[in-house]
Amino acid sequence: MKKIVSAVLFFLFFIPPIGAAEKKEEKPKPAQSIDELRQQLEKILKDTHTPGVSVAIVHKDGPEWVAGLGLADVASNRANTADTLFRIGSTSKAFASLSILMLVDQGKLTLDDPVHKLAPGVWFENPWGSTDPIRIVHLLEHTTGWDDIHLREYAKQAPDSMTLLQGLDYDHHSRTSRWRPGTRMAYCNAGPPVAAYIVEKLTGRRFEDFVQQNLFSPIGMKTATYFEPPPGTATTLYHADGKTPYRYWHILLRPAGSINASAKDMAAYVQFYLNRGAVGGKQIVPAADIDRMEIPVSTWAAKEGLKIGYGLSNYVTIADGFVYHGHNGGVEGGLTEMAYMADYGVGYFFSINSGNGAAFEKVGKTIRAYIGNKLQKPALPPVAALPASASDYSGFYEPDSPRVELFRFLERLLGLSRVHFRDGKLVISSLGGNETFLPVTGTQFRHVPKDDAPFPVPTLELLSVNPEGRFIQAEQNTMKKIPTWMAFGEILATGFVALSIVSIVVYAPFWALAGISKRRRRPAERALRLWPLLAVLSLAAIVGLVILCGDDLIGRLGNLSVWSATLWALTLAFAVTSIASAFYSWQSPAPGVRRGVWKFSIIVSAALLITAAYLVYWGFIGVRTWA
Repeated sequence: MKKIVSAVLFFLFFIPPIGAAEKKEEKPKPAQSIDELRQQLEKILKDTHTPGVSVAIVHKDGPEWVAGLGLADVASNRANTADTLFRIGSTSKAFASLSILMLVDQGKLTLDDPVHKLAPGVWFENPWGSTDPIRIVHLLEHTTGWDDIHLREYAKQAPDSMTLLQGLDYDHHSRTSRWRPGTRMAYCNAGPPVAAYIVEKLTGRRFEDFVQQNLFSPIGMKTATYFEPPPGTATTLYHADGKTPYRYWHILLRPAGSINASAKDMAAYVQFYLNRGAVGGKQIVPAADIDRMEIPVSTWAAKEGLKIGYGLSNYVTIADGFVYHGHNGGVEGGLTEMAYMADYGVGYFFSINSGNGAAFEKVGKTIRAYIGNKLQKPALPPVAALPASASDYSGFYEPDSPRVELFRFLERLLGLSRVHFRDGKLVISSLGGNETFLPVTGTQFRHVPKDDAPFPVPTLELLSVNPEGRFIQAEQNTMKKIPTWMAFGEILATGFVALSIVSIVVYAPFWALAGISKRRRRPAERALRLWPLLAVLSLAAIVGLVILCGDDLIGRLGNLSVWSATLWALTLAFAVTSIASAFYSWQSPAPGVRRGVWKFSIIVSAALLITAAYLVYWGFIGVRTWA
């Protein structure tokens, strides 16, 4: 189930920040030259059936390598070049932050201004509005508490003529704060577009035009555009098979991820960050603005001093012991990463024209191996003693800042973790194994991955107790401590349900064989066997349908289609068959019903009812993903 959730989240076209941790499969041998790096990347394209990649490796004083490899279009055999435009997805979000910072520098607003005063025409709901209004900083640091935009918003093919306000008005149901703004971070694609609309309100200009004049042109991004490029200038985007093309995606909320840019454009963009907002000796934005983008301020952890997290459209990724800033992104058929290390004066960009996640990971590791090969890793901070309050944080925790509310019911169960302290270390145990953290200073800890270099900066904070409870923030994830009895209750209930469902599947073939044999056929037991089996089959069909949607999930479930209607019907079928199973099993056994069969039916029916009630509580039964 965890892989299913990850797949669903992955294909919600703007990839959530990868964050500080990166699971290692294998370390590529570092290339010793650009020619060798080119050969390694070309081999990855071939091995993963990825048509092409756009790539730039950049230093403060200029690009080291800017290129396009492979094919931009498979059908016509058109080659990629350094001028070929690629979709950069959520990497686009930084231009909303840069635009807002420009207006801050001009004295037209502050990051702490309430959004409702600057954009009264944009609908959102905040139950804490009287004391904790949503501020501009919350839009850009993803701390509004809003759900991410819904599937129907992802699936909308919005014409380029649609205004930003029209896009925001298309569906506002996701823009309700689920917790007090400015406390937890949850990635949300609606925040930057609302900030972009504020830019339009204050400047009287279309956001895309403002960016073109004040950022694209001064930075040197000569061909970058938010709109569909002319034929032959951009790459075609493909499914993970590298053969099946996607049609061009006219994104509803363009500031969230619509930019097309070439390797040359992005090389200039990376150099802009390495030179702290300056281009050719001219300061486009103050260096302080770049500093501000890189450090979050609005979460609980940021207020207590943790500098790792999601800043203004900029976050940290730690790989091979190095600390990178930047942002990744994705659209259907395209995956992008932009990252840099200002202290070392080097950065990179790459984008592939396929939704192949394995290729994306391998390309990134190969480029970073080349960059880091000749660099000295940053020194590790010394290990400190555990804080005096450490033992108070021992116990069970559950995720408390879900990005997608629709899947909160799964995150809650799969993300259940136990925090404990051993040999002066903090250990988080979960379904994914044990993660170890060493104390650094105060209540901050740094991660020590099993198969990667130790992290050189703190990434975990033991948060001060507040009226909402006791929390820990690890990277960008906020976890809430829950009572031990509740954790064991969830574990036991989940285990009971899982074993019951498995037992139904195991016994189903024997029931079927018994039904074929006249001598063993028992009509009185038919309902006790049939309804639990139908419930499990409907549940399995839900999982199977989501898997079959694959990398067409947005279009198939975000619109009213056979796929989305079937999902809706299957969730209702599961609830109905679970109730029917309970109805037939919880009556006194009819003549001819063996007591063992009757008792078994009662047990599995109870498990199915627990599951159905849980899904009803979280709004999954009767879910209309197109609405």
